[in-house]
Amino acid sequence: MNTQPTVDPGDQSRALWLSTISFTVCFAVWTIFSIIGVGIKEELGLSDTEFGLLVATPILTGSLSRIFLGIWTDQYGGRVVFTTTMVLGAIATFLLSYATTYELMLLAALGVGLAGGSFAVGIAYVSRWYPSEKQGTALGIFGAGNVGAAVTKFLAPFVMVAYGWTVVAQVWAAGLVIMTAVFWFATKDDPVLRARRQRGESARSTLLELDPLKRLQVWRFSLYYFFVFGAFVALALWLPRYLVGVYELDIRTAGILAAFYSVPASIFRAYGGHLSDRIGARKVMYWTFGVSAVVCFMLSYPNTDYVIHGIRGPITFSTSVGLVPFVILVFVLGFFMSLGKAAVYKHIPVYYPNHVGAVGGMVGLVGGLGGFILPIMFGVMLDLTGIWTSSFMLLFAIASISLAWMHFAILAMERRARAPEPEILPQLPEMTEIHRPEHRGALAGVIEDWRPEDKEFWESKGRTIARRNLWISIPALLLAFAVWMVWSVVVAKLPAIGFTYSTDQLFWLAALPGLSGATLRIFYSFMVPIFGGRLWTSLSTASLLIPAFGIGYAVQDPQTPYVIFLVLALLCGFGGGNFASSMANISFFFPKAEKGNALALNAGLGNAGVSVMQFIVPLVITAGVFGALGGEPQTLSDGKLLWLQNAGFIWVPFIIASAIFAWFGMNDIADAKASFAEQSVIFQRKHNWVMCWLYVGTFGSFIGYSAGFPLLAKNQFPAVDSLQYVFLGPLVGALSRAATGWVSDKYGGGRVTFWVFIVMIAAVAGVLYFLGIKEEPGAFWGFFAMFLILFLATGVGNASTFQMIPIIMRSEIGRLMPEKPAEERLRQAERESAAIIGFTSAIAAYGAFFIPKAYGSSIVITGGPEAALWGFMAFYVTCVLVTWWFYTRPGGMLHDIERGKTAASPQPAE
Repeated sequence: MNTQPTVDPGDQSRALWLSTISFTVCFAVWTIFSIIGVGIKEELGLSDTEFGLLVATPILTGSLSRIFLGIWTDQYGGRVVFTTTMVLGAIATFLLSYATTYELMLLAALGVGLAGGSFAVGIAYVSRWYPSEKQGTALGIFGAGNVGAAVTKFLAPFVMVAYGWTVVAQVWAAGLVIMTAVFWFATKDDPVLRARRQRGESARSTLLELDPLKRLQVWRFSLYYFFVFGAFVALALWLPRYLVGVYELDIRTAGILAAFYSVPASIFRAYGGHLSDRIGARKVMYWTFGVSAVVCFMLSYPNTDYVIHGIRGPITFSTSVGLVPFVILVFVLGFFMSLGKAAVYKHIPVYYPNHVGAVGGMVGLVGGLGGFILPIMFGVMLDLTGIWTSSFMLLFAIASISLAWMHFAILAMERRARAPEPEILPQLPEMTEIHRPEHRGALAGVIEDWRPEDKEFWESKGRTIARRNLWISIPALLLAFAVWMVWSVVVAKLPAIGFTYSTDQLFWLAALPGLSGATLRIFYSFMVPIFGGRLWTSLSTASLLIPAFGIGYAVQDPQTPYVIFLVLALLCGFGGGNFASSMANISFFFPKAEKGNALALNAGLGNAGVSVMQFIVPLVITAGVFGALGGEPQTLSDGKLLWLQNAGFIWVPFIIASAIFAWFGMNDIADAKASFAEQSVIFQRKHNWVMCWLYVGTFGSFIGYSAGFPLLAKNQFPAVDSLQYVFLGPLVGALSRAATGWVSDKYGGGRVTFWVFIVMIAAVAGVLYFLGIKEEPGAFWGFFAMFLILFLATGVGNASTFQMIPIIMRSEIGRLMPEKPAEERLRQAERESAAIIGFTSAIAAYGAFFIPKAYGSSIVITGGPEAALWGFMAFYVTCVLVTWWFYTRPGGMLHDIERGKTAASPQPAE
């Protein structure tokens, strides 16, 4: 962003150098666990995976906060946001020294991570002081503050050995406080902020700040930074542990050698900024990814012994990377990473001069997430493979993918520059014949002409096609839910066959599919318009084979490491992700008058996969369904046999059949095609976020209760064989969703949703009552009945909230785009409704993680699940208020529409 012409050079220099020094101190605090984490690991006896999570947790906060801190910097100025961030980071770091348990340390680590968020603040603040031709150098100098990681590695080991890790935390906190005071009193607000205040202009809204994030280019830059910065942070955290484990060094020597990597990966960032200004950021990025891929490949090769059977006997030799070559190679890797970090951020003020904070924050967020995810992956891969160099294998893959994407993106840009008109011929000229318009639909299953609102078209052929796609979609979605929630039953049986896991570990296994499934839904919700419903449904259904086979093999051996089960639980999230794409796909096929019922059938009967699974699995695990192919049974303490592997294997033939049916029987709609950029407009729609909140209350509750109900019932009522009944809860919820879509079509989704949350509040109160008297006879049946009411209400609410979305978006698009033709407004509303349906389902699916985890945490902390249930009840109260305020009160968006429904006719509205 260009500065104002009247910039005092002294103020400019102080802004740059004090920001750089402050960021150095922040970075030293942010990476403090790379040293003290080793001491904590020994003190608490942590596994490699637990150590990786502890080290990476501050990186999570520092990453996720960057987008918000960047936006606030653009809005309120870097000086005040930088100061506030440093103060909060210092407080959290000081409190860390008083943590005594692993859980408290993770909590404190989240606060420590705020220090890492200061990067997004400094980037936006510093860029405002310099013209575009000097921003690369200035931002490179600022980014050299990464050297703070080396400061920690040089000094912290000596302090920790002499005084303990708690003193390290206290000293680092004190240093951050001192630097905060110096920065506040010695710097000034940036010139752009001062000029804006003089003109009396207000800051742009957050939605406007986020507008550039819908461009794919921003996400490509983010992947680059995921490697050059995220991998740098990950290695800065991981190398001390690596050096101690591989080369058997003491912690002080390991810290110093790890700093030999951190220093060049930091201070040469300034030189990278200079090179980017001089020769161009593109060349720098090519060198960065090319050299990094070569170095990571060399480092990924494990120590290996070779035996060649020669004619005169065996010939043996070994290959390994000694300590000195290793240090040299990581020095080279760090040097080119530092150049790449500067080059990535050279792009941002050039392409997005008015959104440096938002775009820089998002790129920094994704890069920082690399620093969070990669250490965990390093630990998991080490636990899984037992190969130390597996971490560099992963980095080699990321560098290679980044290089390939960058190269092909550049080639595409060059082709567009050379030929403004699109090419007529396909890539293979000999295939021109089959690219004629009359062949397109028959070739790829694409429907070019789709007009569901045209009654004649709908009656003649539209309804038949739509229903065929719906009835193929439903069993595919049912299988997805079955695989997604299979752990809710499997975990209850693991202790009986020799797996000695704690209650909290079992709840983690029940919760993790919800976490991964919800996250995948965010991406899946945009896939149908990009790839087409036919192809995506086939692929996403086939992907369920991976966790199905994995579970079948893993449960047969009680020696299977816990981390394997964690990975399989995460892979079950493939099933959770399918819901978002399935609902988005079906929403395109049906007209307004039948959309609510169609979505209710797809979702409701798909949701039934949970109850089908909870009914089928307890039966099939008691018999050798697959004979010798299924493996040997497990023997229980009472002598009975159990084939727990059938919980995974039973779904395999049905998944294969469903994927085949989807490929040969489903269709794509040409008008439904849209890029991610076209769909991402929903992030600017207020009602997208409002409906996310409400759908968390309905579907989030359904899937969360489904995941946690079997284990909760068994935990609270151990004398009752509850597993033979728990499938009824999800079954009631699924059938109520499928059967009540017409209620919302007739009376209005807003009204129905409002009363659904009232019923859910009462039902949770009933659950709490029966838990309070759980020792009395019949208490279980009261508890069970209250949960059936909860499931019933969630099913009705699932249907009603999805019925609201298309109506809301038709009204919104009409208000936002009145100048467009009615047909175009309708297509836009349909496209956005589909994206919102997918995205809200993604956010709500996190309930499958948080509800079981809330039960587990509540039981561990308080001795019972009551605290979690009180929290759920409070959330439902907010849902009642939100529904009333936005939609059902007089003047609310749906008030007049829904009054018209019931006043005009008792029949469903067209």
